Amino acid sequence: MTEPNKQPASMPDAFVILFFVMILAALASHLVPAGSFALTETVAESAGAAKTKGKLDPASFQFANEDHTGVPLFAEGGGIGFFNYAFEGMVSGNKWGSAVGVVAFILLTGGAFGIIMKTGAIHNGILALIDKTKNSEFLFIPLLFGLFSLGGAVFGMGEEAIAFCIILLPLMLALGYDAITTVLVTYVATQIGFATSWMNPFNVSIAQGIANIPLLSGQDFRIAMWLVFTLFGMIYTLRYAAKIKASPQSSLSYNTDQRLRQQQSATVRNEYNALDSVILTVFFLGLFWIIWGVTQREYYIPEIASQFFTIGVVIAAIAVIGKRFTVNDAAEGFKQGAAELLPAALIVGMAKGIVLILGGDNPESPSVLNTLLFYSGQALGDLPAWLSAWLMLVMQSIFNFFVASGSGQAALTMPLIAPLSDMLGLSRQIAVLAFQLGDGLTNCIIPTSAALIGCLGVVRVDWTVWLKFVWKLQLCLFALASAFMLLAVAINYQ
Repeated sequence: MTEPNKQPASMPDAFVILFFVMILAALASHLVPAGSFALTETVAESAGAAKTKGKLDPASFQFANEDHTGVPLFAEGGGIGFFNYAFEGMVSGNKWGSAVGVVAFILLTGGAFGIIMKTGAIHNGILALIDKTKNSEFLFIPLLFGLFSLGGAVFGMGEEAIAFCIILLPLMLALGYDAITTVLVTYVATQIGFATSWMNPFNVSIAQGIANIPLLSGQDFRIAMWLVFTLFGMIYTLRYAAKIKASPQSSLSYNTDQRLRQQQSATVRNEYNALDSVILTVFFLGLFWIIWGVTQREYYIPEIASQFFTIGVVIAAIAVIGKRFTVNDAAEGFKQGAAELLPAALIVGMAKGIVLILGGDNPESPSVLNTLLFYSGQALGDLPAWLSAWLMLVMQSIFNFFVASGSGQAALTMPLIAPLSDMLGLSRQIAVLAFQLGDGLTNCIIPTSAALIGCLGVVRVDWTVWLKFVWKLQLCLFALASAFMLLAVAINYQ
């Protein structure tokens, strides 16, 4: 008797992993007592992404009263229960961020790019560009990586990488690279810049303000750190890209990449013509409009999503007038683009449910997160300075799984970590350094990062596939971050 062929073991789907994490969070809500803090002085509030409500008093922690219980299986009246996590997660927050804002951003941007890709202009332009720049192709990856890292360092670029993943994926595939390379040169680059920034208003400035140290102080050390991390990430990406170009089948995203290449081939025109030039000119003018809005007008998720929608509508009108396709084709392109990103949008909302099940991230409301944060801070008190500094990095990295927002994590953790660093004989600058490295670098791997899941969704890479690739890079980044933490302690970084 012959045994049936065994199917190779595969990683569980991201939705499955997320569901079991929800189970653990629900159990923790019953086993770990909830606690809360009081807020003292008010922190300046901005109209965009960085919104903090106040400064947390670390001595004010108290457990909730005995009536506080863990989450039920199902909650009524709009409450938070285990089986409510999907809906409550997706409708949580506001238009400025996770979850509902990012969900809407992903769907609208995906729909707009569905229209743009249906015109075939980007694909035709890529083929023309490759034909004219065959001898300088090696400059693409270093230039892109450096620019995106700088964007993360200067203005906290993160969610914006989702749109650029859509833009650059066809180019990367046409050059012989893969979807993973696209995420490396865009999102990973932004998070390396974000984590090592010397001036980012959304993490460094907020953390330094809460820690009561001069804003943008300690720039020299951080600029040197940014250069080292960016160079490392650039070299890592170049080596990976060269490997994929030499052996495309070795890519973990090879199958989906091939399907995308076939789709692109189906939309290719016989030649690049004047209508393609008009469409691409409008497209790039729209990108400059977005960059201007982000840097000069502090545009964020609502404005950027609306800008991309506007670009999509204008390009649809041009394509219809130019007889590239019909109005109904434009509508079909929008629906198809949005539909392809629906799984990514769903995961963004469901991942937010983890935080809700644990009680939310409001320091004034009783939650398991507040309790975990309090005990983590207490555990560092009796350890050597260098070990405490390193454990600050570990703690911030772990905490980022639950609160992926840089400004939100700063508001929750810095009021505890800053006074703790005083007791340990460490400078508050080192406490801020631990926060920004732990907060930023783990954004490259955590499934609760809306921006990461969005980027993976638009390039059609499942998070479990990404995990198989990125864990080695994550270990290297963590080792490099650990080295800089120990160096900061050795030189008494101020």
